[in-house]
Amino acid sequence: MNKRLSEIKVGKTVIIRAFEKDDIFLKLMEMGCVPGETIIVDQVAPLGDPISILVAGYNLSLRLNEAENIWVEEVILEKNKI
Repeated sequence: MNKRLSEIKVGKTVIIRAFEKDDIFLKLMEMGCVPGETIIVDQVAPLGDPISILVAGYNLSLRLNEAENIWVEEVILEKNKI
């Protein structure tokens, strides 16, 4: 199920699926945020804006209005069966 990045809780791993606005797409793509990239929501500021994500091996801070334009899918980790 796809959600907006701004709705994801700290510690969750997600995969970028799409961008809502084309004008922000180039800016985010230059920073490593491309569809198919796995990211982790690392921190949220005390007042909720900005958020920090781990993407392409580095931390990136995004404002909530930017995160609202990124559609992601949560990664569900399965435990290995023995």
